[in-house]
Amino acid sequence: MKFLLLLALLASGCMQQAVVYRDSPPKKILAAISSAIAENDILSTIAQIELVTIHGYYPARAVLIMKKPSYLRLELLPVIGTPDFFLAASPEKMSIFLPSKGEFYYGQPTIVNLERFLPWQFNIDDIVMIFAGTYPSLKDKFIDYQSYQEKNCLRIEMTAQSGCSQIIWVGENNRLLKLVRKDEYGKEIYNVKYDHYDKQSPVAGEITISMADGITSLSIKYSDIKIEKATELSIFNLQVPANVKAIPLD
Repeated sequence: MKFLLLLALLASGCMQQAVVYRDSPPKKILAAISSAIAENDILSTIAQIELVTIHGYYPARAVLIMKKPSYLRLELLPVIGTPDFFLAASPEKMSIFLPSKGEFYYGQPTIVNLERFLPWQFNIDDIVMIFAGTYPSLKDKFIDYQSYQEKNCLRIEMTAQSGCSQIIWVGENNRLLKLVRKDEYGKEIYNVKYDHYDKQSPVAGEITISMADGITSLSIKYSDIKIEKATELSIFNLQVPANVKAIPLD
């Protein structure tokens, strides 16, 4: 069973919001964005998903639980009954349980293994950071930072030694508005729009991820967001149910 999750086109232009720390160094602003959800926090929410692909439109509801930088639990919620797709991932392991098929898969949380169930070209770290309302990191050790005022937004460009880069646009209260990720040749890979911030929440209420093909898109609308301190991480470790076939992915 394949759960299709991919990704909608980024609206152009910045939101009309003032930048609070426009004169601060880019690293200080990036630190403020990154720390909105701490690494010892667990974020849980109900997500209304609207997926568009070349095959059609797929709405769904899901439970999302995550902890930066690379812990994720995803449960698809049917209209009636219990979830029929469970995914749990940590830095060391990923497990997928399909109750209707009586199958349990386990292996490393690699892009290749993810694509067997979620056809996106993301690793766990990147998707957790995006779903948590921040930006994914560039993996290179040395990153060049440049910032520019662009209308009422602050534009920050990050370029790695490899040539990979990303651009983010920041609005008031250091809230992330847009992200564009590019490969080492300067070609756009995907973009993200962060929208509908609640005054009481540091996380965008709606996050739209779009692949550069302009076809596949995923819009996620959050409700009932909870942020709690992590006391233990067992929720990110699925156990093999009794009488269920365990299938290695690697």
